[in-house]
Amino acid sequence: MDRTGTQVQVKEFFEEGELVGVLTAQPLDRILDYKAPEGGCWRGAFVEVPLGPRKVLGVVWGEGKGDFDYAKVRSILRVLNVAPMREEMRSFLLKAGDYTLTPMSAMLRLATRAPGLGDAPSMRKVYRLGEGVPERLTEARARVIEVLRDYGGLSFTLGELAEMAGVGTSVVKGLVKMGAVREEDTPRDTPYMRLDPSYGGKTLTEDQAACAEVITQGMREGKYATTLLKGVTGSGKTEVYLEAVAECLRLGRQALVLLPEIALTSEFITRVEARFGAKPAEWHSGVTMTERRRCWKMVGQGEAQMVVGARSALFLPFRDLGLIVVDEEHDTSYKQEDGALYNARDMAVLRASLNDAQVVLASATPSLESWANADAGKYRRLDLVSRFGEAVMPKISAIDMRSEDVPSGRWISPSLQSGITRRIEKGEQSLVFLNRRGYAPVTICRACGHQIACDHCDARMVEHRFLKRLMCHQCGETKPMPEACPSCQVEGKLAPVGPGVERISEEVEALFPYARTVILSSDLFGSARALKERIEQIAAGEADIIIGTQIVAKGHNFPLLTLVGVIDADLGLQGSDLRAAERTFQLMRQVAGRAGRAAAQGEAVLQTYQPEHPVIRAILSGDEEDFWAAEAEQRRMAGVPPYGRMAGIVLSSPSVQEVFDLGSELAKRDGPLRQIGAQVYGPAPAPIARIRGRHRVRLLVKAAKGAPIQQALAAWVAQVRVPGSVRLSIDIDPQSFY
Repeated sequence: MDRTGTQVQVKEFFEEGELVGVLTAQPLDRILDYKAPEGGCWRGAFVEVPLGPRKVLGVVWGEGKGDFDYAKVRSILRVLNVAPMREEMRSFLLKAGDYTLTPMSAMLRLATRAPGLGDAPSMRKVYRLGEGVPERLTEARARVIEVLRDYGGLSFTLGELAEMAGVGTSVVKGLVKMGAVREEDTPRDTPYMRLDPSYGGKTLTEDQAACAEVITQGMREGKYATTLLKGVTGSGKTEVYLEAVAECLRLGRQALVLLPEIALTSEFITRVEARFGAKPAEWHSGVTMTERRRCWKMVGQGEAQMVVGARSALFLPFRDLGLIVVDEEHDTSYKQEDGALYNARDMAVLRASLNDAQVVLASATPSLESWANADAGKYRRLDLVSRFGEAVMPKISAIDMRSEDVPSGRWISPSLQSGITRRIEKGEQSLVFLNRRGYAPVTICRACGHQIACDHCDARMVEHRFLKRLMCHQCGETKPMPEACPSCQVEGKLAPVGPGVERISEEVEALFPYARTVILSSDLFGSARALKERIEQIAAGEADIIIGTQIVAKGHNFPLLTLVGVIDADLGLQGSDLRAAERTFQLMRQVAGRAGRAAAQGEAVLQTYQPEHPVIRAILSGDEEDFWAAEAEQRRMAGVPPYGRMAGIVLSSPSVQEVFDLGSELAKRDGPLRQIGAQVYGPAPAPIARIRGRHRVRLLVKAAKGAPIQQALAAWVAQVRVPGSVRLSIDIDPQSFY
């Protein structure tokens, strides 16, 4: 069928010299004609084609148009030795591109993000950690060994290892001579070890077994279905969906598990290996380019049974995808916020529907979109209502900060302080939680009032005292902490305003000088391995007090942790984000769920200046269904997602006048949107009006749930000419409104 659903006759094989249409990943947004090479080619074949003076990767998309002088048409250079693109993958890219209004060239880039796909099969030398000890451990040699340890036994090419360690190749070769690094000859891309579905299975509780049976039955039926697996923190959702993975493997199909954070990958891989006797394939930014190519190729050949990865793993060329698990499906990191703007949770459902596969959306605090789909009967819902084993849910209470005597410049209330003291005396752990990295979010001059801002963004720079630097959390720009005010040049008057976790750490160490404290924040760990080691140390009881950001709310299990203290429960309620209440509820419930995951009951206390706020009351009451129902009703009345459609349009340019002029022109030409009953708001400065030196103007489009918003948006923006200096991005179903 074509995009309109019309049945068309599809030509599958092209003889040498026949015209074929090739889609490339170059930003041309059109299919190019080429002649089929010697021996012909199949539809879906990955090919190398000439484009100007370059050779680029492409996919045979179908028949050529023939609207160009045949004598001038160039030939395909060669067909690559990789599995051709399957029909369901082609449909996925087309439908995902249509939904997100992303050009097909950009969609193909997502589907070919592996280096060296055209390399011929060959042997290569790879380097692993050896058993020898260097004669003298220089700083450069130590960096090489640290990289090999950080990546848990993965192999590297010589260039990759040298680059990642920041050393010359001679340093690596010297370590080979000493036996500290092993040099091996290995095939360039090899199949992954087979996973055994009958290896290492655990005895499930009655609730877990019942949920697993429903999902595995769906696997056996071989039809598409989406299941919302809602289970309280610590209820064993992972064991349930690993049973679904086992059934998928028994049926000879492939499974994909998406995780929201790379930091979670290492711990999860260990669980998978314990369950199936071997490690799965990995796909995320923490693996080497060599491993990425191997994963891409083996997935296409069916030689990788299971992939654990980040959101982009959805675009791998699976041969027979039978199951997609989206763990912590509510997590905002599943939304791609630059380039192709897609939500991996929604795209997982689309991909599975085209593969007759099952989807499991797992969360203790599901997104309102998934809750509403289950409520409407579109998704099946399974609940795990109790914790695994002896563990019970923590008690949640509030500390009314209006009645607490907290000294100026301090944030830990006397009530929370006494609770932590009791835990230390009992040999238990406490978590002090604040979802704000660094030392202080604002640095102000007490002489002139100047706040240190980023030179390239409309954002205040965050002090990271441990690093002795200021950092912009929008563009990543850093600068040393100045001695004098950049504005008035007065020294000694710069002062931090507000707390980050580093500042809370100072306060904790002052209040509890004999306690062992540790900070868990994503910016303080250079590698996933270092973070994993710290988490293992905490789980083994090598800390009394943990100070953490939202990274601690995701999937970690600390058996001795019995108290969670949230420093600022009101933080997420600020601003005008329509999802502020939902996200605050999710984060508070998730972080509270870290307490009491073993035999001793835990307690979570929320410091708040608004104990009467509906969200705070809902968190304390524990009646989640009432919260979701009330939040759903508010969204329904307002006609916003998931009960309405929204799109965000951001225009950016070095010239503020240019983006406002274009935004105003768009607003005046809203005819295509009015035809579907949509409303346009703006243009207005985006909440962060300048990032990386580019001024940003935002428009919002709101429409009824069933409105054909994509077609209307495409017709709307086609009316104006976008200057080369302006970037225009359209975000369907925006998750953030910055």
